[in-house]
Amino acid sequence: MNEFKPLEELVTRSQALGANQSFVVYGGGNTSSKGEIKDHLGRLKAVLWVKGSGADMQYAVAKDYPALYLEELRELTRFEDLDDETMVDYVTRALVDPTSRRPSIETLLHAFLPAKHIDHVHADAICALTNHPQGEKAVKDALGDGFAYVDWKRPGFELSKIVGALKDYDGVVLAHHGLVVWDENSDACYEKNLVAIGKADEYLNSLSKRPESKFEHQDVPVAQLNELLLKLRGTLGKKQVLRVDNRLSEISSRTDLKKVLSAGVSSADHMLRIRPKSAQVTFADPKTGIEEFRKNYAEYFEANKNLLPAGYTSHGNDPKVILVPGVGAVTASATLPEGKMLADIATHTHGVAARVIDAFGEGRSLPDSEIFGFDYWPMELFKLKNKQAASEFTGHVFIVTGAGSGIGRGISLELGRLGANVTLADLDEAGLREVESEFHAAKYSQPLLVIGDQSDESTVARTVSETISYFGGIDGVVINAGIGVSDNLEDLSVDKWRKGLEVNLSSAFLMTKEVLGALKTQGMGGSIVYVASKNAFAPGAGFGGYSVTKAGMLQLMRIAAIEGGSFGIRTNAVNPDAVFDNSKLWAGGVREQRAAAHGVKPEDLEDFYASRNLLKARVRSVDVANSVAFLLSDKSSRTTGSVIAVDGGVAAAFPR
Repeated sequence: MNEFKPLEELVTRSQALGANQSFVVYGGGNTSSKGEIKDHLGRLKAVLWVKGSGADMQYAVAKDYPALYLEELRELTRFEDLDDETMVDYVTRALVDPTSRRPSIETLLHAFLPAKHIDHVHADAICALTNHPQGEKAVKDALGDGFAYVDWKRPGFELSKIVGALKDYDGVVLAHHGLVVWDENSDACYEKNLVAIGKADEYLNSLSKRPESKFEHQDVPVAQLNELLLKLRGTLGKKQVLRVDNRLSEISSRTDLKKVLSAGVSSADHMLRIRPKSAQVTFADPKTGIEEFRKNYAEYFEANKNLLPAGYTSHGNDPKVILVPGVGAVTASATLPEGKMLADIATHTHGVAARVIDAFGEGRSLPDSEIFGFDYWPMELFKLKNKQAASEFTGHVFIVTGAGSGIGRGISLELGRLGANVTLADLDEAGLREVESEFHAAKYSQPLLVIGDQSDESTVARTVSETISYFGGIDGVVINAGIGVSDNLEDLSVDKWRKGLEVNLSSAFLMTKEVLGALKTQGMGGSIVYVASKNAFAPGAGFGGYSVTKAGMLQLMRIAAIEGGSFGIRTNAVNPDAVFDNSKLWAGGVREQRAAAHGVKPEDLEDFYASRNLLKARVRSVDVANSVAFLLSDKSSRTTGSVIAVDGGVAAAFPR
């Protein structure tokens, strides 16, 4: 006998349900199975396996379904009432393994129903049946007398007792909260979800009377969309990723969009992640809609803050989902994956609202007091409390040129480690792919790769444009792309001289020009860091072509500091020296030429450079990256027009 067969069936059934986002999204819903196991003394005990709080059905495995002693849970039916804290305490004490994942807040609902297998999903079609004034009638018309209807009640002890008393029905529909079905057979339980949701779909389709004239579509040029993203991000005023999702383009273009948004979220669980409502803006005016949302949320919070649990403050007044006619949804989050999650939820929640209005003429959201109670409910907020603490550059967006090797690679990886969203730009595709694989191996945020020559004006414009389109804004750039230019002046060819100017200096000018415009449009300040060289202050014979370009870069930095300062844009430089790790600067005979100039063997060149600095230390790309990260961060918020030497201490090159 396999005592864990019910658990195995539960995992299989739950993953199948979770794979369909129209049934449940991101940690929502809960499923359970009952069975018997032997306890630590070998006694046969009845247990309930139930989904752990916040676990995602689609990916949850056996350990995400903690076991609880069923008898201890059912003993709680003798109480008339239990507050949330006491209920959670009793439930936690019933855990077979006290170190297990915290069980669902709706554990008692599963315990009080006698069936072996129970599923609770937040199916879109079921929510569309209930989220309007005639919800109870719609449920009966669609599903028949076999399904009970329960008006909205926050999950907890009282709702568990109500649903437990409805065991003789085929299932229960909870207003704004989804469907509960059960059976003694796992496969049959799964099938009951499909049948009920299918009937709800058919019923809604029979009522839908959406006129096509409600929709006004428009094509949006990339430049116009990028400008909107920059202005939106500036209005929100926070370092975060704005992600465009066109799945809501049709709904966002409805002439009755305000009516759709006023219906609120389809399931109370959704508001934990996307707020109780979403904002609406237009291309012509991306600011007013945000200000209106902030005002309404502040008033809502003020009117209900007396219900706030001790120790809780406002989540803040900004929206997480913004609908834009002709575009769809713009989500505001710390990372791209989180933005996709918000868009997934918004797609379902607003799709339900639109379907309700098309079928029944109007939607009905929960009363503000009930919304607030769930919005700030400690029992559900527990789902979100296990998120990792934000890294220093979480939500920041940076471009690094020359990111495929050497100093650019080191800077990119350090920014990734600090949580930044990074655009990796370089002519060397193979090098970029290697750095990208290092990001993946370290589990940093997915970078954007832009392959091309950064001395080409159109490539630079594309780099900035794609960054804004992909991440929704920009906070800074590290201008690092460069090549070595060796030979004495009398031997230096004009073509080689010009190539050095193009790659080392003109590319810096082009990126400066492009980024200054974007940062000014965004209106949040920003930071530009130039990777110059010790040679800018202390040139050496035979390396004049390179030294001139780096000196010009410092002058460009100073002018940019003067012109950008009034917009809060800071520009600074770092002067490295003799950085060899993973660098291609020394290729093409440069290493040999510099070794000959100093009278050492090529293989001894790195040690020679270390011996001549005051600290007698090799300079690594990570050392440069640390200084660059400082200049990009708020720690240097009062620093602009400056140069930081990262050369081990070369007295002749002291900044002055």
